[in-house]
Amino acid sequence: MHRSPITSAAVTPYDAEEFTAPESDVLRRYFSNLDQPVFALVNLPEVVKGALFARYSRSPKSLRRLFLEEFVDDLDISGDESVDATVGMRRAEELYDRVFFQYGDDSVAQLGGVHLACEQASNVLTKVLEWGRIMSYLEQSTRYIRYDERLGGRYRFYRDPDVLNSVHGTRYVGEIDRMFDTYSGLIPVMETFYKNAVPKKTTDADIAYRMAIRAKALDSIRGLLPSASLSNVGIYGSGQAYEALLLRMRASGLPEARSYADLMLRELRKVIPSFLKRVDLPDRGEATSLYMAENASAMQDLSDRLLDVSATGAKESSVDLVDFDPDAEVKLVTAMLYPTTSLSERALVEQVRKMTVDERLSVMKAYVGDRTNRRHRPGRALERVDYRFDILGDYGAFRDLQRHRMLTIEWQPLSTRHGYVTPEAIEIVRKTAQFDDVMERSSGLYEALIEDFPAQAPYAVALGYRMRYSMQMNARSAMHILELRSAPQGHPTYRSVAQDMHRLIAERAGHTAVAEMMRFVDHSPEEDLERLNAENRAAERTRASTT
Repeated sequence: MHRSPITSAAVTPYDAEEFTAPESDVLRRYFSNLDQPVFALVNLPEVVKGALFARYSRSPKSLRRLFLEEFVDDLDISGDESVDATVGMRRAEELYDRVFFQYGDDSVAQLGGVHLACEQASNVLTKVLEWGRIMSYLEQSTRYIRYDERLGGRYRFYRDPDVLNSVHGTRYVGEIDRMFDTYSGLIPVMETFYKNAVPKKTTDADIAYRMAIRAKALDSIRGLLPSASLSNVGIYGSGQAYEALLLRMRASGLPEARSYADLMLRELRKVIPSFLKRVDLPDRGEATSLYMAENASAMQDLSDRLLDVSATGAKESSVDLVDFDPDAEVKLVTAMLYPTTSLSERALVEQVRKMTVDERLSVMKAYVGDRTNRRHRPGRALERVDYRFDILGDYGAFRDLQRHRMLTIEWQPLSTRHGYVTPEAIEIVRKTAQFDDVMERSSGLYEALIEDFPAQAPYAVALGYRMRYSMQMNARSAMHILELRSAPQGHPTYRSVAQDMHRLIAERAGHTAVAEMMRFVDHSPEEDLERLNAENRAAERTRASTT
């Protein structure tokens, strides 16, 4: 498929896909533009937009191409022939203008939502895009997408214009190209290794086995990919959520984020213009973004002046429970009983403190009930108790854990100072030297960029390098995250983080009753092919639906 690179004033360069006249005629009914990396989805049923985004996360295709090849034939599009979403949606907005803009009723901006596709964004930018709590995201997975495929004849990584036009430009492209060369060369090596290590059984569906082998192979080498690697992200959010996201992006020190914000604002204004009128007003959105930027700069200056960063090394525990509530049991039981009584909370606490251990445990067991699967989640009383973890782990695992919304997560700048993680499989196939070479290239490029381009230097950091981040969550959120991320089909790196968190809740905090509530946390050893059972089940469902 032919692609032609274009230069955008916002993000350069974007490899725009070319469509035939009939394809363009169909696409312009449902996408706000046909040649930019950011575009809104309109005039489609919600279930179609949701299914399209779900498929998006596992496909290397652009969203528009995916729509043409896998969705449009199943839809009746004859009634939309006169629609042209690419010129913007002209709708009466007097009410929204009067209520929202003039009177500042932010709740109105929660009533209009948009599906927005953000393509060819770096892995550094995707973390900026996915920071907000009240939005939904689906991102291309390194487990299912081979990054040896090229766009416009070039490896898929972000080329920052300022870096490319500097003395570092040639080295930047050359070093990252070599990182991709190694990654690409190891794909068949690792696929062969896993095929030999885990032969196909007669009960395994062919497609399930192939998918599981590919997922395992790509998982084992994803640490070689630089953070500049490009990804596609599907976002759904309200007007209020998009306003908050754009204000943060416009305050960012990363030029890519500020440029991408301009693209997003342009497309969103074609769909929900009233909700975003404040974003670039000097006394409203611009003042807010300036406030954010100035605060971030002031905090960085103070940190640099007051802290001795050499005091902390990389040999500390990878998962550390740094804060928990020693009075958790009393508070949990109180919260569980509160809706059942007319007592004040102070009076209820006094009675709970007088209960025996067995009486409190009986309340907790009754509240949790008979959970037969991890989707049976107890109520909000579990939100009464918090846990705060300090984590040192590879960037690849962070990308998966960061997507959870019901928690407070903060992360430190991405760098190469904490060392990297070498997968065991790489050592078994005796490719450690090649892996180390990529890591050395990554570190050398990062060090070369950090002084002149501190915001862009993280592009050079390979996903295998470790970073430090904190996660603070209540017990209810922990139940969801730890049970989900410890599942056997998960990536080993984030599985181990989830398992360590669960052990720390039980052993260091001493909250054994809380840990026991999380009965679907899986502490089983790593499986040979994590995805095989899940892929077999998917293949069986597909067969059943076609018979």
